[in-house]
Amino acid sequence: MTLKPLSTYRLQITSRFPLDEAAAVTAYVAALGGDWVYLSPLLAAVSGSDHGYDVVDHPRVDAERGGAEGLRRFSSAARAAGLGILIDIVPNHMGVSAPRQNPWWWDVLRLGAESRHARAFDIDGRLGGGKVRLPILGAARDEVVARGDITVDPTPAADAPDGTLSYFEHVLPLAPGTARLVGDLPALLAAQHYELRFWQDQSAELNYRRFFAVSELAGIRVELPDVFADSHQEILRWLREGLADGLRVDHPDGLADPGGYLERLADGTGGAYTLIEKILEPGEELPSWWRTDGTTGYEALAVLDRIFVDPDGVQALSEIDERLRAETGLARPASWLELVHDTKRMVADELLQSEVRRLVRVLPMGVVGAADALAEILACFPVYRSYLPAGREHLRHAVAEAVRRRPDLAEAIEQLEPLLADPDLEVAERFQQTSGAVMAKGVEDTAFYRFTRLGTLTEVGGDPSQAALSTREFHAAQQARLSAWPHSMTTLSTHDTKRSEDVRARLSVLSEMPERWAEVLGELRAVAGSGHGPIDALFWQAAVGAWPISTDRLLAYAVKAAREGAEATGWQHPDAAFEERLAKMADAANGAAAEILARFVEEIAGFGWSNSLSAKLLQLTGPGVPDVYQGTELWDLSLVDPDNRRPVDFVARARMLESLDAEVARGILPPVDVSGRAKMLVASRALRLRRDHPELFRAYRPLVVTGGSSDHAVAVDRGGVTVVATRLPAGLARIGGWQDTVLMRPELSATDVLTGRRIEPGPVRLAELLEKYPVALLEDAR
Repeated sequence: MTLKPLSTYRLQITSRFPLDEAAAVTAYVAALGGDWVYLSPLLAAVSGSDHGYDVVDHPRVDAERGGAEGLRRFSSAARAAGLGILIDIVPNHMGVSAPRQNPWWWDVLRLGAESRHARAFDIDGRLGGGKVRLPILGAARDEVVARGDITVDPTPAADAPDGTLSYFEHVLPLAPGTARLVGDLPALLAAQHYELRFWQDQSAELNYRRFFAVSELAGIRVELPDVFADSHQEILRWLREGLADGLRVDHPDGLADPGGYLERLADGTGGAYTLIEKILEPGEELPSWWRTDGTTGYEALAVLDRIFVDPDGVQALSEIDERLRAETGLARPASWLELVHDTKRMVADELLQSEVRRLVRVLPMGVVGAADALAEILACFPVYRSYLPAGREHLRHAVAEAVRRRPDLAEAIEQLEPLLADPDLEVAERFQQTSGAVMAKGVEDTAFYRFTRLGTLTEVGGDPSQAALSTREFHAAQQARLSAWPHSMTTLSTHDTKRSEDVRARLSVLSEMPERWAEVLGELRAVAGSGHGPIDALFWQAAVGAWPISTDRLLAYAVKAAREGAEATGWQHPDAAFEERLAKMADAANGAAAEILARFVEEIAGFGWSNSLSAKLLQLTGPGVPDVYQGTELWDLSLVDPDNRRPVDFVARARMLESLDAEVARGILPPVDVSGRAKMLVASRALRLRRDHPELFRAYRPLVVTGGSSDHAVAVDRGGVTVVATRLPAGLARIGGWQDTVLMRPELSATDVLTGRRIEPGPVRLAELLEKYPVALLEDAR
């Protein structure tokens, strides 16, 4: 086990896959070649939570996930297998959808400002008269009271000495001394430390900080030393007692002071390996002064995806999109940046209006038009957030752009700029927390579902305005990663990706054949359509990318995607008629349109497999710490969560790996086919080589490829290992394959780790080297 991982393997720990079952998988992860295992959040979460990001009790490992003893048994199994352990933690917020399960939140609701935990939550006492606003009612409060939907139980309980109040599944404590008002419900409600509100009030009237726009996740003030201590006591114990070796920090951009938090965390862990979930915009650098080993790798994902996208085809796909928008009667966005501005502005005005109003309330001086001006600056902010005093250039950019767009707000914007740039002011601190939420909701959760020309481009961490990379640009990005953040994670699939790596790899092929895709899309829409052209394109791409896919999975994706895009339907006000058309499309995918889909997928599947194998090899052998998301050592055709959190059959994978090893030992190589055994071969051989010989991966030197098809090859020397991958495979096939293309090599023999073939010294023809697979992994003779 290494102090910093050479690779990681992510496991989603749930009640259906608890720690003891995960312990049984450690031997397989080690056999595959994994160095560390990487676990989803383990602290006690809302009962039934599949993700664990809704922590309710920091001192406890979640009982449904195996509890403290389960973690100890898992750690023992991992150590026996020679694996390190990385654990995901959630410092920004807590789950409050089931108050009684969260002792801190329950205590605040019962005692108000007198609770010892009142400081832990980021509640604005200026709004609501000091009461916590709870947006849980299905209608206005008076209407709910009149209907008798609220009931009171004055029976004392250990955690509720004065009894409880219930509204359907919601149970809340009564404040001390208020049970006497049980006969006067309006008076009883008025006497509580919380205020029940209509659920739609959360967008504009909430008075506590949330995770993005999720009111069931309440922000905590981890910047306070006592809150940090109380929320991290169990986490630090894991490191202290050797139950874990490193941490992955969820959403640090939501914190008041991410850099300060990382300092305190590093001090508490003794400088243990730490990664942060941080999305970097193109050209943005991770703050060099932060005590972290890097990010979770979304910027690496964007680079890896774009080497397989044909830039010429993207333009043709954009023209298809323009026609679809025109026929639907939708305005044509001038650019990706225009689309993002508009969706971010919508989020600031609607979903996150509560947060914007709080910024207005904490201004140290009156500013006429402040809410409008703040929303415009947020919409123009070019990155997730600044870290004052660093990042003032981003604020200046946003201010200049906001004035350009809204000259009528120039005076208000100019008054706000010095306030937002002053790190000593509360409004500046909160603006930094809010800008990231506006970006996430406006881009990842809205614009990505409106920009439908090619699904590969709209992945977390990506910028669709940068559609493709040349091999030269790809190599430059990889060299920069090795130089600046050699221990930062790289990834292709996560629990948060909109589409799995293999879905994106298949969809990238569309950029090589846009005219053919236009024909197929026309055929599919003739069978079933929603009446909204871009959503039709998004839907049928999902069907093609994930084919074969069940009707239920496809419909769940379609409804989520359409609601997130918020053009034809939405989360708050779903359009039943439109969603019924989506249901008919999902039925058609496995009915009247099935033959069209199957025929087209058969046409492009081989090219998609080539992209998948190439991306996987480049990731697993490239600079950084590659992560394998659970199950993706085989083809994984998953869509957005919760689809990508489905159970994984590890028993079948372990058997497959064992049989694969036995066959390869006898000289039998798996074909590139639907079984995915070829991907397991690539993954296992790359991971094992990296784990067993890390000294071979310390350099990054692009290699020269010459010949007519040279643009279709990516080749690099990692310092003793040569990696070769194929790009734009459909175009390569159209020009007749590799032909005379040659990889320039030194006068040194090598062995292809994937095939076992000996490679003679000197240049080698790619037609020969890549005869069996679209990738090669050459270990130099030593």
